[in-house]
Amino acid sequence: MNTHFYILKKSRALLMKELEGLTLDDLHRIPEGFKNNIAWNVAHLVVTQQLLHYKLSGLNPLCSDELIEAHRKGTAPTKVFTAEEFEELKELLIGLPDTLEEDFNAGIFQNYTEYPTSTGVVLDSVDIAIPFNNFHEGIHYGIIRSIKKFL
Repeated sequence: MNTHFYILKKSRALLMKELEGLTLDDLHRIPEGFKNNIAWNVAHLVVTQQLLHYKLSGLNPLCSDELIEAHRKGTAPTKVFTAEEFEELKELLIGLPDTLEEDFNAGIFQNYTEYPTSTGVVLDSVDIAIPFNNFHEGIHYGIIRSIKKFL
């Protein structure tokens, strides 16, 4: 499982590099042909990781319910982050993978509610949800890079 944690942390570090130099306006702009923006994608990654690992394990997510409701699957950008709020979001983006690894190693993920994803992968344990989340993060990393080309 250490490899999966390494990949998650590495992908989040790469994403942070993509955010460098972007203004708040850039983060919230939705280019023609896209249905969301970079800010939404970043929040969606934080939210999805928490839902797939914690919520489906019967544990409380480590981000706010407000963030979850505004950025879960099936939502569209409605939130305009302030600079301070986006900094807090980036702290979650970078910090939560360490917490996940610590919690996993502490054995807190004892239960799991089976979840069929929209890609056809059925998640039935956190052991499957962790690598699946990495796949999901890769998709959104690509979307963020694509959006940047149109800014």
